[in-house]
Amino acid sequence: MKLRGLIPALVFVLLTLVGSAQDKSADSAAHDTTTAAAAAVTTNKVPPAPDFLEHLVDAVLERFDVKTSENTVAHYGIAALFLVGALLLRRVLTTIVFNQLKKLAAKTETTLDDKLFPALEAPAATFVMLAGIFCALKVLKFSEVNDHAIAYGITVAFSLNLFWALLCALDALLDHAHEVALERQMGVAAFMPWIKKALVAVFVVLGLLLTVQSLGYNVSTILQGLGIGGLAFALAAQDTIANLFGSIVVAIDQPFKIGETVKIGTSTGVVEDIGLRSTKIRLTDRSLVIIPNKTVSSEAIVNLSRFTSRRVEQVLSLTYDTKPEQMAAIVAEIRRLIETEPGVDPGTVQVYFRDLSTSSLDIWLAYQTKDPDFAQHLATRQQLNLAFMRAVAAQGLEFAFPTSVMHLDGPIAQQIADRK
Repeated sequence: MKLRGLIPALVFVLLTLVGSAQDKSADSAAHDTTTAAAAAVTTNKVPPAPDFLEHLVDAVLERFDVKTSENTVAHYGIAALFLVGALLLRRVLTTIVFNQLKKLAAKTETTLDDKLFPALEAPAATFVMLAGIFCALKVLKFSEVNDHAIAYGITVAFSLNLFWALLCALDALLDHAHEVALERQMGVAAFMPWIKKALVAVFVVLGLLLTVQSLGYNVSTILQGLGIGGLAFALAAQDTIANLFGSIVVAIDQPFKIGETVKIGTSTGVVEDIGLRSTKIRLTDRSLVIIPNKTVSSEAIVNLSRFTSRRVEQVLSLTYDTKPEQMAAIVAEIRRLIETEPGVDPGTVQVYFRDLSTSSLDIWLAYQTKDPDFAQHLATRQQLNLAFMRAVAAQGLEFAFPTSVMHLDGPIAQQIADRK
């Protein structure tokens, strides 16, 4: 923050506070004794200046042996000295101290300090200028009303400066967390922008409430009003809030990421967007389905992009003309073909002559492909199916298909026989 913009703003705030305090003083003079007593109690709640300002001003005045209760040339000179000292210290802080810290941060492996030090530079420089300005004001002698106004200004200014520094540090920390989430391809990366906005909003509201409380005001009335309004808002927007909490559950559990294929309920497709209210999925027919996040958080989610391997289970049916010796030979050959396929995990291969079905002799087989990629999985299955067909043909066997045999007896059977 530049000094040219800082000093006029502070002066304007102080003049506003002074005018407000003077107006209150004039109004209280016209009120009755009870109102005046209440005003006195309120005045006693004005917080004193921070101890370090009081000690610093007292030490400087004692050093220059200034003890008069009126403003003298010495008072104005010491006030000007505080302002000049604040300017010089601010220059040293920004051009030397923080430059050195930035150079040290550039040598570290983490990027958090590279964001943290630049973020804290402006609040630190503002703190030095605030200390110089208010020390200069504390040196000068003002009326009691103006002293109260300055006390208010000191409390507000330093409280806001502290929360500003903490907010800058929080912002840098959240930006660093977002970069780490993107680098590690974490699902929470999609939610980091609105998580940052939500945390910053909560932090700002908390900072304002604490600042108001530090001025001696009771914030319980404000919080009660917010509670009633919040209840009405919650009743009116309960679906939106449910979807918001659903998105938080998705962000924490990370069941899927953008670009992955998932099955949510009856919808199967590729995740295109994960928002605060809903999740968008592009179905296999290229249509777009938008699912509320409260539904996403309550449904069973099948992530089809996170296979570690793919299992194949199928049945090969041969005709009943197959002899036992031929069946044993073809089972052994099929097992050999699967185990020698490069894309198959040999430890998962199972091949057995399992069933004598109604119209076929069934060979049951199962195996797992090493590559979870769906296209590679289909290519491996195709390669093995062609090998099975060649092996069956080489053995002189045939695949079975559903057939039925009808036996006729009685007059109808005799008529058919006579016609032949």
